[in-house]
Amino acid sequence: MRISSGAAYAMYMHSDNFNRKQLEHQIKQHDIRCGRSDGPLCRPRPSQPTPPPLPAYLRLQYSPSTSSPPPPTSARPVSVSTDATHTPISSVSTNSPIPNSSPRQPDPNTTTNFPTHLQSLFDSSLDLRGPVTDIVRGLAEISGRVVVVHDSAMSYVVQDVRSIPNAETYIFRALSVFYTYCFNLERLGRELPFGPEVLPRLPKSEETMSKEFLEFVKLQYLHQTFHVANLYDSSRVIEPEFLESLEREEICGKRHFAVGPFNPVDIQPDVTNSAHRHTCLKWLDKQSEKSVVYVSFGTTTTFTESQIAELAIGLEKSKQRFLWVLRDADKGDVFKNDGEKRVVLPVGFEDRVEGRGLVVTEWAPQLEILGHLSVGLFVSHCGWNSSMEAMTRGVAIAAWPIHSDQPRNAFLLVEVLKVALMMREWSCRDELVTSVMVEKVIRKLMDTEEGAAIRRRSAELGGELRNSLVEGGVGRKELDSLVCYMRR
Repeated sequence: MRISSGAAYAMYMHSDNFNRKQLEHQIKQHDIRCGRSDGPLCRPRPSQPTPPPLPAYLRLQYSPSTSSPPPPTSARPVSVSTDATHTPISSVSTNSPIPNSSPRQPDPNTTTNFPTHLQSLFDSSLDLRGPVTDIVRGLAEISGRVVVVHDSAMSYVVQDVRSIPNAETYIFRALSVFYTYCFNLERLGRELPFGPEVLPRLPKSEETMSKEFLEFVKLQYLHQTFHVANLYDSSRVIEPEFLESLEREEICGKRHFAVGPFNPVDIQPDVTNSAHRHTCLKWLDKQSEKSVVYVSFGTTTTFTESQIAELAIGLEKSKQRFLWVLRDADKGDVFKNDGEKRVVLPVGFEDRVEGRGLVVTEWAPQLEILGHLSVGLFVSHCGWNSSMEAMTRGVAIAAWPIHSDQPRNAFLLVEVLKVALMMREWSCRDELVTSVMVEKVIRKLMDTEEGAAIRRRSAELGGELRNSLVEGGVGRKELDSLVCYMRR
């Protein structure tokens, strides 16, 4: 099957941890099976060195006999991309004016856990509507079809694409299928199918985000009526019932593709190149198998000094080995990078845990950490990227949700998938997590039969997820189906 004249382009507007090589390989294999040669992939400049962003254009060659002309001026390589918080962090190469907004610095003593200092960036992304439309129109003039794959938070921006006859949009929902399921049932005024004993543990949307951001999300939903399909960084291995429900009831449309995990699943550490190996990985090399508790709360968590102190004391009293990535975001000063150590830990803490614990106050290679043989537990905020990375590597989670989708992700991990224990119930979100609570949950997961069962389940699920991506696996078939549908 061919699209007449030229190439089809997939323009992607987001840059979370997508496994670009995996998708490119899948497209190439699909072409071979269909008797087509594989054309070049048009790559933009990356906006961040790590993790690699998905290309803003993914050029899919349909006709092996026709060489496509280069994109016109209005379709120069582009990076409309975001960081893990879906914040636009780069720009489009067009002649149109592009918004330029700087976020406020986060306040470590704020009364809300949601990163409200980023709201100005979310709002400024709305001004991309015109430039993005210009790019798509330019591509449409030289292409049989233009496929625009965009983050759900960019739905307003791509609303004019529906007026372009040979263009179509696909929404990439960077959160769990479960989150999309819960949010939409709540939006439609319908009850969730959970018993009264666990239903109170599921938060309402207004409890997890600021009023301003909730209004921003509602604006996006107003423009989610013309997309062709929904894509998820998830798998039918872990969320089949929620995908099937969305499909059966045609919530957010008829077509839903779970084409994750997006993160690399087969990471081979280069132990021979010790000069470039991160310090924390060298430290992990010296620890026993499954003995280390890895602690990290992503890039938008703001902890008070008292909460940092309680966590530190809890880790110390647990008597477990630990690797704690305590970045400036936890202290509220994520924008500085002058090498100065600003995190305040209890007096004498690092001396007392020397040899047993390591505190890292800089970027650390999370995928390699989670895949290391010595790591047995992950204390996490349950952001979806981190959750998928942990599940892919088969690591159990101590769930400590902070804001946004995290509380619902934690519910999925604890109550549905049984690969986690809750560090703190969402109903107690405004209370300090004490050192006693930290110690208790870590010990339960590392030293009891209940914890051992959760860790075994996590390892089994990790194996299922990794196997889903091999030839004939459910994830591989899902990606095949998506590619086939795009090239119909």
